[in-house]
Amino acid sequence: MVPTILDHLLHVSELFQRDMTRAFAGTSLSRARVRVLWVLQHQGPSTQRALAEALEVSARNVSGLVDALEADGYVRRTPHPQDRRAIVVELTEAAARQMAQMQRDHAALSAMLLEAVTPEDRPAVERGVPAIAARLAELVERAEHAR
Repeated sequence: MVPTILDHLLHVSELFQRDMTRAFAGTSLSRARVRVLWVLQHQGPSTQRALAEALEVSARNVSGLVDALEADGYVRRTPHPQDRRAIVVELTEAAARQMAQMQRDHAALSAMLLEAVTPEDRPAVERGVPAIAARLAELVERAEHAR
């Protein structure tokens, strides 16, 4: 049986998960905590409610993640400038540097991965992978709404 594109994507996903587990071994960072840091890196300081929405988890779940990240020096909580009831979560300077390095590492790994593709095929891969991700997101959203 010839592997489908989905078989290859699942394999890639497994490899990325293994690499992430290896990369954060010995640290207090779990996949869920890294997701919080990633959202803060890309969206900037956020309320816990906004984080919960971005991560598609409960506010209680985010509170626990933020508690742990704050205790380990990755994030800080500050009062919201306009809403007395809200708290803003932001990366610490050290975490921002770490996340910036992670982005540089991602760019380098992306370049290394693309080296496996012939130069003339790279533009198609660079267009195709985001298109596949967008279609999968659309199909998942449709399936969730059908429930």
